[in-house]
Amino acid sequence: MALLDSKVQKTGVFSVGRALLTDKTLRTDRWWLQPLMTFAVLILFVIYATFRAFENKNYFAEPLISPFYSPCLSTVCVEGAAHFGTPIGSITLFGLLISPSLFILIFPLGFRMTCYYYRKAYYRSFWMSPPACAVAEPHKKYTGETKAPLILQNGHRWFFYAGLVLNIILTYDAVIAFKNEEGQWGHMSVGTLVLLANATLLWLYSASCHTCRHTLGGRLKNFSEHPIRYKAWTTVSKLNHYHPNFAWVSLFGVALTDVYVRQVASGAITNFYFF
Repeated sequence: MALLDSKVQKTGVFSVGRALLTDKTLRTDRWWLQPLMTFAVLILFVIYATFRAFENKNYFAEPLISPFYSPCLSTVCVEGAAHFGTPIGSITLFGLLISPSLFILIFPLGFRMTCYYYRKAYYRSFWMSPPACAVAEPHKKYTGETKAPLILQNGHRWFFYAGLVLNIILTYDAVIAFKNEEGQWGHMSVGTLVLLANATLLWLYSASCHTCRHTLGGRLKNFSEHPIRYKAWTTVSKLNHYHPNFAWVSLFGVALTDVYVRQVASGAITNFYFF
């Protein structure tokens, strides 16, 4: 057997003792199907969210508000939508009025973009790093999350904390949805259930997050001295197994909630009240 060139004998796939493979992969299954589906779903969500962010209308129908526009903090918010005041005011860029959603979407978007599970999802589907197990990636050099832009992933915990604030606000929106259109309490509509489901899914997504698990139980030298934190840590550890499921379901939940509110606000459908 002829010796390989001395340059490729040192390390790597073509080292001495390893098979000299030139194929991208020897897998015969449809390994490309999962990254393709992930790419399609995520890109469709980005397109829809971008459209809604710049549409700047049909996001509030008393007492329902879209999660894409909550909290609405601009003076250009439609009447009744600014439950927490308008500290931002109205801002224009290149002569165009900035939509209120652009002031708050950066936080949930940043949380999902830096999420440990989503990193795996879009690393494979968008950057092909690698596209699937046992499939070679096209990149010649891997720098990980030590250089721009991936170094921004280290800000995940701060987006997590901001996401908790938004979860509280969306929970408040769900509670407000127990009012009717005249502002009277003690009523429940389809929109109430939609907002409740959305808030619940977002809480499950946040609670199952790896950062949440580390925040509750990380850096503890002795669990017996912190029984409350240990109990919380064990609970979120169980949820952590289902983090990918909550990531996808909550993503669809946010989009479908916005679709429902938009349909009601535009007059396409009526928000049916049970009582």
